[in-house]
Amino acid sequence: MTSTFTCRSPIDGGIVCERPHASEADIDKAIAEAASAARTWRETPLAERTRVVAAAVDWVMAHKQDLAADITRQMGRPIRYTPGEIGGFEERSRYMIDIAPAALADVKLPAKPGFDRYIRRSPVGPVFVIAPWNYPWLTSVNAIVPALLAGNPVILKHSAQTPLVAEAYGKAFEAAGLPKGVFRYLHLTHDQTSRIIGAPEIRFVAFTGSVPGGKAVEQAAAGRFIGLGLELGGKDPGYVRADADLDGAVGGLIDGAFFNSGQSCCGIERIYVHKSLFDGFVEKAVALTNEYVLGDPMDQATTLGPMVRASAADFVRKQIADAVAAGAKTLIDTKAFKADKPGTPYMAPQIVVGVDHSMDLMLEESFGPVVGIMPVADDEEALKLMNDSAYGLTAAVYTKDADAAARLGERLDTGTVFMNRCDYLDPALAWTGVKDSGRGCTLSSLGYEQLTQPKSFHLKTGA
Repeated sequence: MTSTFTCRSPIDGGIVCERPHASEADIDKAIAEAASAARTWRETPLAERTRVVAAAVDWVMAHKQDLAADITRQMGRPIRYTPGEIGGFEERSRYMIDIAPAALADVKLPAKPGFDRYIRRSPVGPVFVIAPWNYPWLTSVNAIVPALLAGNPVILKHSAQTPLVAEAYGKAFEAAGLPKGVFRYLHLTHDQTSRIIGAPEIRFVAFTGSVPGGKAVEQAAAGRFIGLGLELGGKDPGYVRADADLDGAVGGLIDGAFFNSGQSCCGIERIYVHKSLFDGFVEKAVALTNEYVLGDPMDQATTLGPMVRASAADFVRKQIADAVAAGAKTLIDTKAFKADKPGTPYMAPQIVVGVDHSMDLMLEESFGPVVGIMPVADDEEALKLMNDSAYGLTAAVYTKDADAAARLGERLDTGTVFMNRCDYLDPALAWTGVKDSGRGCTLSSLGYEQLTQPKSFHLKTGA
């Protein structure tokens, strides 16, 4: 008998939806249809693939407000912000559509008498996308749209916290007229997910999630020699140099720390401030943090919603308590946030000082509304601390000196270097990480490379 799961809203614990997990027959059918569609879809002209994908994007944008409200109900981000995620979905989709002709074009080589030589970017075959709940559209679009444009069928497994997003993708592609078997979503258990990863028809897996989840994907794919894209989160640092614009640094980094209740893969989780600016930075950061409104995310006045579940909030609370027990100090009076209630997903934002790298708060991913702030003497100390992490997704430097930011960036162990901004993905740039932040690359023209297989043509045309 097929099992079921329940999606409960972090807003009030109410049921958003109940769904059955896919049956074994459903899984077999989806894999077989994807394998069958792979040949016809890859032979479909890029212009037609582009037309269909663009039509699906149009459908999403036509339903933007309803889809945004669904995000809020499923994972708790304030309704004033969730339409922005749908806008981000469109930005990334349109960009990847626009660059597809050039990114997927044959690589032409210098002329050689008597030969025609080129490298073709061939589709890899069926792609399995495993997407998380924290940015359910933005994390999934990075793989789904370029995979389809490159000529690959896609099977999507979305988080059990955001199943309505998977279903919306299905409606969008159906409305766009995508051929049968080219896209399919499945609600899956962990064991079923592993089974699909191990299916010989699947030729690439794109996973966004935790480090343990990434390890599970690698284990399920062991010995298969297929491509894996693993985006596994981080403990992203920000550094405020002595020459930084203080107000700009505070505004950018505090937003980077607390937006989406800190539940962002590239959110700011630790801040290093030059000692000459430290007191001023902390004072302004506390004042700005106290302006947040924690409450019902369906209320337009709310700027900080609940975390995804009570256990996630309790994990962050414990990190803070452990840091305080080791000598750190909290600066935000959580009682001022009336919605804050221990044992629930509603958690006030917190700033912690007196921290160091002996504390989990500064080393282990929090994925919640807390940030530790440390003073540093100079660039060298900041660089040492920023690199003292198992993760390497993004790092932000606030300074008026672009050359200094670039020099620091060269020495930072990270996938993206920001100057005077943070917590943002530009679709023209490669989205990638190092160390435990994962492997592979999405977005930009480079994002097409892992979704295609180079095939060399060496044609002797002369005598």
